Amino acid sequence: METILGRKRARGSSLLDELHEDMLEKVLSWLPTTSFFRLRSVCKRWCSVAGSASFQRACSRVPVRDPWFFMVGSDLDRSVVFDAGVGIWRDLDRSRFRMTTKHDHRNPIAVASSGGLVCFRYFSGEFVVCNPVTTACREIPSPFESSENQTVVVHAIAMKAFSSSSSSSSSSYYKLVMVSGEIPNSLSLHVHDSRNEGWENVILSRKPSVSPPESELTYTDTNEVMYFLSKSGEVVSTQMQRSPCKQFSSVITVEEGTLEEAMIYFLSPSGAVVGCHLTQRTFIEYPSLLPTYLDHSLDVVECRGKVYVVTLSEFLESASLRVWRFSDRSQSWQQVVSMPPAMSNDFYGKTTTDVNCVGFGDNIFICFNSVEFNCCFSCDLVSGDWAQLPNCFFSDGKPMEFMSAFSLEPRIEARV
Repeated sequence: METILGRKRARGSSLLDELHEDMLEKVLSWLPTTSFFRLRSVCKRWCSVAGSASFQRACSRVPVRDPWFFMVGSDLDRSVVFDAGVGIWRDLDRSRFRMTTKHDHRNPIAVASSGGLVCFRYFSGEFVVCNPVTTACREIPSPFESSENQTVVVHAIAMKAFSSSSSSSSSSYYKLVMVSGEIPNSLSLHVHDSRNEGWENVILSRKPSVSPPESELTYTDTNEVMYFLSKSGEVVSTQMQRSPCKQFSSVITVEEGTLEEAMIYFLSPSGAVVGCHLTQRTFIEYPSLLPTYLDHSLDVVECRGKVYVVTLSEFLESASLRVWRFSDRSQSWQQVVSMPPAMSNDFYGKTTTDVNCVGFGDNIFICFNSVEFNCCFSCDLVSGDWAQLPNCFFSDGKPMEFMSAFSLEPRIEARV
């Protein structure tokens, strides 16, 4: 007969049955998030644990969880996530999100994510913030009057989750940020804090544009491919192939976990990167990465509080995918990493390819979408390694096509 702590254990019982309630919660909190879906069906005791506040507090003390990438396809009725922890695709029952509103009966589109939450927007302007693990949802009204929803130009929608030094899950909150208005004349910032009701609306003032130290700069990489950056260079708006879910593509960066230096970055209709300072209430337009004569697609992405720009371009009869970061010291864009030519040349001649990126930790997750092909890659910014993700298939065996993705850290304690 097996024993535990010197006592006999009855045949058929589990070692976990011998644990005190607090210890059981700590053990279960370290399970992969996908295991939480099955906790309630194991036994009555585990079902009780899954719904307890103390179990959520135990889960909040787990420092990091492997990310999920919430995938967006042409079929907005279906939600699929890529579980990076185990490298497999998972279906989510979107009907359980309970996203209903009296203003709009059409399915909303995903527009932002942060922490363990995903934000959706209805065509009528309202928002829904959802925890995909628990399916808990919260509706947020539009910052505009109903008559303004169709006339206001929205450039960016982003979300940032925060938590205080306390380990209590009740201390977590998030901010939903929207940028609207006309570029370069005037922009408005709309901020919703989950701890309060309503929106804060402020007018942003324009700072002088960042200019390169000389009228024209030349970049050289290890492959001896030349890139030119001019003061007047702009990306033609017709080359900006944005998917519907990424038309508000933007990211929020926070310095050292505080809001004092929080910035929201997005792409203007011309393809230039625009940065808005949330506390100083100013915005600035950065110099364009590539000249107008190069066909390319680009996107902004955030990793560990830093903003990067990913570009897919054609030059010298080859395709190039590169990751850039703006240097405040040199006031210019610097290349961080590039995809090996043997991989990036597969995109040559596909000028309508839409590049949509999302970051998590030191990794960038990239969706490539065009008429000719659809695929997803991941890039490690530290090691420079690139990897193509396996295809996701329908029940009939056909591969699914995704336009974009949103990253989240699956947590049952994330509150909407």
